[in-house]
Amino acid sequence: AVEVAESGGGLVQPGGSLKLSCVASGFAFSGEELAWYREVPGKEREQVSQINGGGGTWYLDSVKDRFTMSRDNDKNTVWLQMNNLKTKDTGVYYCAAGFRWNRFIYWGQGTQVTVSS
Repeated sequence: AVEVAESGGGLVQPGGSLKLSCVASGFAFSGEELAWYREVPGKEREQVSQINGGGGTWYLDSVKDRFTMSRDNDKNTVWLQMNNLKTKDTGVYYCAAGFRWNRFIYWGQGTQVTVSS
């Protein structure tokens, strides 16, 4: 069975940092694209970042130069290093894997990130 599990969320002050982790299993991790999404009540879930099997990355414009997504295929893990966090970064962050038919089909349960003073 496929499992995707995020961790590392929490409460942080504006300007602070957090590092989210996502461990996945049950599929061929090394060749897969993975992504981070976030969701705020009342808004659509938005994609924050994506990484391909070779380590190439894409970022939402509003997080470029602040967030860094990375992966370790030996550990079946991806991370999202978030620096200089802003209140607008608050939300539930989800890890997604298994890019099929132009969408991700495997999702974690999410981890809450709250940026507040």
